[in-house]
Amino acid sequence: MRSASVLLAAASLAGQAVAAPSAYFHSRVAVVDVSSADSSCNVTNQPIAPSQDPWYTAPYEFANEAPGTILRVRPAPGNLSTIAGNCSAAYNILYRTTGSRYNPTWAVTTLFIPQNVSGNGSTGALLSYQIPYDAVWIDASPSYALYGGVDADIGIALGKGYFVNVPDFEGNNASFTAGVLSGHATLDSVRAVLNGATRFGLPATTSYAMWGYSGGALASEWAAELQVQYAPELNFSGAALGGLTPNVTSVLYSIYDDVEAGLAPPAILGLTNQFPDVYAYVLSQLKTTGTYNATGFLATLNYTLDDNIGKYALKNMSAYFDGGLATLLSPLAQRVINSDGLMGYHGVPQMPLFVYKAVGDEVSPINDTDALVERFCGVGVNINYQRNSIGGHAAEGTNGNAAATAWLDSIFAGTFAASANATGCFISDVAVNVTDSQF
Repeated sequence: MRSASVLLAAASLAGQAVAAPSAYFHSRVAVVDVSSADSSCNVTNQPIAPSQDPWYTAPYEFANEAPGTILRVRPAPGNLSTIAGNCSAAYNILYRTTGSRYNPTWAVTTLFIPQNVSGNGSTGALLSYQIPYDAVWIDASPSYALYGGVDADIGIALGKGYFVNVPDFEGNNASFTAGVLSGHATLDSVRAVLNGATRFGLPATTSYAMWGYSGGALASEWAAELQVQYAPELNFSGAALGGLTPNVTSVLYSIYDDVEAGLAPPAILGLTNQFPDVYAYVLSQLKTTGTYNATGFLATLNYTLDDNIGKYALKNMSAYFDGGLATLLSPLAQRVINSDGLMGYHGVPQMPLFVYKAVGDEVSPINDTDALVERFCGVGVNINYQRNSIGGHAAEGTNGNAAATAWLDSIFAGTFAASANATGCFISDVAVNVTDSQF
């Protein structure tokens, strides 16, 4: 993955047109070309970009409803169930959730129904799969972007008879890296699915677990932390968290002038757009002239993750601001980072965790995840943590996939509770080499 990104950056610096790597961090954020959709479908039933689709609005007085309440529901337009495979139907669900300032807001999730439900008819499995779409553009949200390609993990899970929930956890403002919102939106997406269990055909007793890598792990981990105080009635069977980014400041220092610098603009705007005063401050500090100016920085508002990686690779993000990095670490900005960008301070996960990360992760230092795991282990969280000596951030999405899948399967099969790792904290160094890319 490093080689693809470096070639992209080099070509960009040379003024050449080049396509961004299409699966960076296992993201599926392709923009849908509706004109190329299945012509056998009625054109009025084709997917429309969320920014243009009136369905993506909340009903009047939605704020009076409880978090997780279904506000709108529809069969997913077009042929999404066919794209996914092993799927009998797919639904879009618009539901009430809660922002980072604990304000009422809404989000959308996509629910995939398997062709053959696992279990004996009275039990079932629901996998909440958080996709790392890592953008501050609502049209990059999974409910729309999935039409450009459904992650293989989703089709595989459906083939096992699992229901699969895929939330647009960044919410209606695409608030990338806003931890509290992302956690709330993930929890409320599960609430919404369970609230509609009869309608969607979920068995009477359905166990549920979360899985996310990188930006998807961000939402999943925040959900695991917040569950005990925000959604105490939910009883998750487990959560698999790969490529965790526990500290957004550490990430910024790691990437701000490197190949992955494109993560910075959407993260800065996504985190602060939950806090209007801080957002306005950040905008006021952008330079208005020169090569690194506000126009170039704000272009991210209409970019997917792949666009961001291609546009900003190797550019110094501090150069866009009058005060350099100090702007992003000012007391005003630090207040937001402390409340919405640091994992480990909002609650103790009540479910078993499977955590996996590359020791050489170039996006988020391994020490940050080590410290988070140690913190949770110290208060009794059941954690199986695998530190891979092979590869970097993107590579671990592949290298750690089999172990995460096996762990989740044991959770849903009911065999985990009888395993040697059912209680306690287990930290192991592994060397899994499906790919040895450092990126």
